[in-house]
Amino acid sequence: MKKSNKMIAAAAAGALLLTGGVTAVANAVSPAAAPAAPVKVAAEVQPAPENVVSQNRISVGASSAAVNAALAKCQTDKLPFVTVALVDRFGTVQAILRGDNAAEHTIEAAKQKAYTAAAFGAPTSELAKRINGNGPSIADLPGTLFLAGGVPLKVNGVSVAGIGVGGAPDGALDEACATAGADALATAAK
Repeated sequence: MKKSNKMIAAAAAGALLLTGGVTAVANAVSPAAAPAAPVKVAAEVQPAPENVVSQNRISVGASSAAVNAALAKCQTDKLPFVTVALVDRFGTVQAILRGDNAAEHTIEAAKQKAYTAAAFGAPTSELAKRINGNGPSIADLPGTLFLAGGVPLKVNGVSVAGIGVGGAPDGALDEACATAGADALATAAK
């Protein structure tokens, strides 16, 4: 080693020793010297029922069954390169299943189609027809995708979730798979 490299190595070792020593001294302060902060216990809040909103969600078992049914439909249709996502109405993923050979972009497409269908309570193929003109539109909303392939899931007529499929060469094929997933939930409920 050259002399300058030896000096750098020695300086680095010294800095390490100094840092370690300072840390050891700081950790050596006795617990009696530092008073313990009182522990605050969270108060139990009892909100009035009119101030609490309940929400319907698709269960984990039903979510799993829906994405599996959607992917099974795509596989039957020789579309193994899609991703299926089921999200709640706020866009939080409940279940996601990526098919064999599905590209990375299909994950976001499926989630965004599912969220768009859930948020607007309509299939994304119908929503896509509402976009026209050259100015800003609903298509500019973050996290949404107005391409066919997203289907809302409703409980008592209210959209509570959405299922979306991304990756097929045509949005109508994506939507057929998403519809199969939604139908799996409808038949399971009967």
